[in-house]
Amino acid sequence: MVVEPEHAPVNGRERPQRPQATHREVADELRARIRSGRLRPGQRMPTQAQLAEEFGVERGAVRQALRILQSERLLTNVSKGSPATVAPDPYGPQSGPEARPMPTTVALASRIAAAFAAEHVEIDALCLTSVSLTLALGEPLSQIHAGRLKPAKVDVRVLLPSGDIDLAFPVAVSGGAAGGPVHERWLAMRNAQGQVLRHNLLSLRATHGIDVRVSFRALPFTPPVKLYVLNGSEALFAYYTLGRREQEIDHEQLEMYDAEGIRSTLFAFEQGGGLRDGVFVKQSRLWFDALWGTISSELVLAG
Repeated sequence: MVVEPEHAPVNGRERPQRPQATHREVADELRARIRSGRLRPGQRMPTQAQLAEEFGVERGAVRQALRILQSERLLTNVSKGSPATVAPDPYGPQSGPEARPMPTTVALASRIAAAFAAEHVEIDALCLTSVSLTLALGEPLSQIHAGRLKPAKVDVRVLLPSGDIDLAFPVAVSGGAAGGPVHERWLAMRNAQGQVLRHNLLSLRATHGIDVRVSFRALPFTPPVKLYVLNGSEALFAYYTLGRREQEIDHEQLEMYDAEGIRSTLFAFEQGGGLRDGVFVKQSRLWFDALWGTISSELVLAG
């Protein structure tokens, strides 16, 4: 009988097998190498076969890890045929251990795409409308339809302001009666975007057999911030910064105080990113769960 070197007895005892890494752990290690400078901008990565051997995983897990880093714009040229390449200057002038905060439209899309590499995808969102989340789901939904991703289960919970309250914003500068045209425009957008988000996700049941649940609840206040908690391990946070702008509503130019949520700067916190990050993620989950289970109410996306 031939004993494989990896499991050969040592001092009369059999050496334990190395636990197999997950695709996310492979991504975390490669991300750390890029951030530390061990893998330099423009440098070619090892082949998928080499990475699979190094981490003791199947090539499929390596490909998932590389796609995560590609969605974060850390890698380019990720394909089956040739080694990937570290993106040129992925962190810009703030290169180092921490990535530069980016607008919601950029940062959220890449993090949502990475979250969909998990077997069970969990997304909690607190926002003014779900427009940013709906846009960010475009890439992972495309990858699912193309057969490159297939999570077994997707759970999405969304907290939005109630349509029955007087919002702090958006609101007409001149004030006016409650429930005026500015409020009605916001309410129509909230409902329409929520319906699109729900339809796009629930359609995965019929087309791909994925177990999908999408739930909405209404808040009795206007959130001054937006928050996304992804797979219980990452929290993305942004402030709604108000400005004064003019908008045509019902053929009338109205001045309003409003915030452009898709352009707000998104800050990322990850479990494993240090004590402060871990505590922030944990507290964000607790805060969201508390709002969901206490003062929020059933939300009907009418209209």
